[in-house]
Amino acid sequence: MATRTSLKTVTFDRPFVLAGYSEVLPAGSYIVETDEEPVGGISFVAYRRTLTVIHLPSKSGNPGHSGMLTIDPNELEEALKRDQGLAELLVD
Repeated sequence: MATRTSLKTVTFDRPFVLAGYSEVLPAGSYIVETDEEPVGGISFVAYRRTLTVIHLPSKSGNPGHSGMLTIDPNELEEALKRDQGLAELLVD
């Protein structure tokens, strides 16, 4: 089966945390990569998400060295909602 990969950029206005990663991640823009594979045996085209990773920034001691973290896409959405909710509270 052919896997398709999509990329998107998400932006956090404040430092944030994600489940499965012990460090607080800095505010900024992050590339999120999602792999999907076709669902077979049905009469229409559909895809199933198989992997979602977020590209992490390089650490200050290792310029150019960055990593990737496998994440739950629902956790990412929740973190983005928390970040936006905090922004709305600060504006009011």
